[in-house]
Amino acid sequence: MIASKTHPATEADLDALPEGVVGEILSGELVVAPRPHLRHVNVASGAGFLVSGPFRYGVNGPGGWWILDEPQVHLGGDIVVPDLAGWRRERLPELPDDHRIHLTPDWVCEVLSPSTRRRDRLYKIDLFDRTRVPHVWLIDPVDRTLEVYERLSDGGYRVHVIDAGGSPEARVPPFDAVALDLTLLWK
Repeated sequence: MIASKTHPATEADLDALPEGVVGEILSGELVVAPRPHLRHVNVASGAGFLVSGPFRYGVNGPGGWWILDEPQVHLGGDIVVPDLAGWRRERLPELPDDHRIHLTPDWVCEVLSPSTRRRDRLYKIDLFDRTRVPHVWLIDPVDRTLEVYERLSDGGYRVHVIDAGGSPEARVPPFDAVALDLTLLWK
């Protein structure tokens, strides 16, 4: 739900929210949603598991990334809390001391749910495009698909849709150095 105000929302508005909700600021408006359902969390956790081993920790992969669950990301005047986000360590050598990250991620992953689908597809994709996030994943647990948005050098995204329910392994940018078993998302 989007709470309208007569003035643009601020970080103080986010800080004042009760526990058990997720708050974001999109185009100056405070957006408040309940914590996601466990099926949503399960898919997001599965995606984090798939990429964290090889890319965060270097287990059977190159390492070199920070992969974080629900970080608070400041993109200009907008503040978002994606399900997952990643930064190459050459761009973000150390994590900040608090919960805010002011550097555009190299990768964002959103798991679509009935309450977030429209916002993720319309508002957030536009925001990620405007702020030049190189790679965005949208995972649809109902259709068992993974939409991969790759930033083009002249702007905009090229989109690939992967049948994540039927493809046992796929090389998915930006993590295409390792084949990922996408069927694990539904376990």
